[in-house]
Amino acid sequence: MQELVDLLTEIPGIGESSAKNILSVIGTDMSRFPSAAHLASWAGVCPGNNESAGKRRSGKTRMGNALLRTTLVLCAQGASRAKGSFFAAQYSRLMIRRGKNRAKMAVAHSLLIAIYYIIRDRVPFKDLGEDYYNRFNTESKINMYIKKLENLGVSVSITPVPAVG
Repeated sequence: MQELVDLLTEIPGIGESSAKNILSVIGTDMSRFPSAAHLASWAGVCPGNNESAGKRRSGKTRMGNALLRTTLVLCAQGASRAKGSFFAAQYSRLMIRRGKNRAKMAVAHSLLIAIYYIIRDRVPFKDLGEDYYNRFNTESKINMYIKKLENLGVSVSITPVPAVG
């Protein structure tokens, strides 16, 4: 049990008491959850999906375990403030478009997915880093920013910078 608590406290935003709360609620045996998505659904941190006849209706999250959900949202709030972490980048990226509460819930969902695999496989946490979202689609992002600058009346010329490292 202490081994799992130590593995979970490596995740940004999760302290020892939060790790103990999470383990006391979901347990150490992940065989009762067929996948991480099943655990997220049981905990009530999965995104809602209500669509009928092509119309998207409320995306409200479902009811779940109140203690686990509250603990995960508090951990997500702490993880969103951890400098240089994937969760901070995810929060700041989503907060702009979706708002603070939805961004916190998305980070809580990502935390629970990571927790599932850490407990199931007994592996240490590996942070993807704050530049995770900038590593792909770089050409389209460059073009998007150039168009934004040109719309503001700024002429832009591109010179590639050699990669460091």
